[in-house]
Amino acid sequence: MQSLEQEVKGLIIEALQLEDITPADIDADAPLFVEGLGLDSIDALELGVALQKRYGISLSADSAETRRHFASVRTLEALIAEHRTK
Repeated sequence: MQSLEQEVKGLIIEALQLEDITPADIDADAPLFVEGLGLDSIDALELGVALQKRYGISLSADSAETRRHFASVRTLEALIAEHRTK
């Protein structure tokens, strides 16, 4: 079975159509936006839609909590794990 970390990395690659990136290229602790993976606000929206479709997770676009969840693969992983236990 695929680890949740690998699942999140795969979701990012698939949702954002990052054809030149593999899950191994993504550092789970690196920032997703600006530095690190270098995603932007459009990527955030697309990733939010993917989370909604796959996991049923709805997030407010402008909240500080959402920005915290989107900080890294690790923080997204924690959000999904928390959502699964509810």
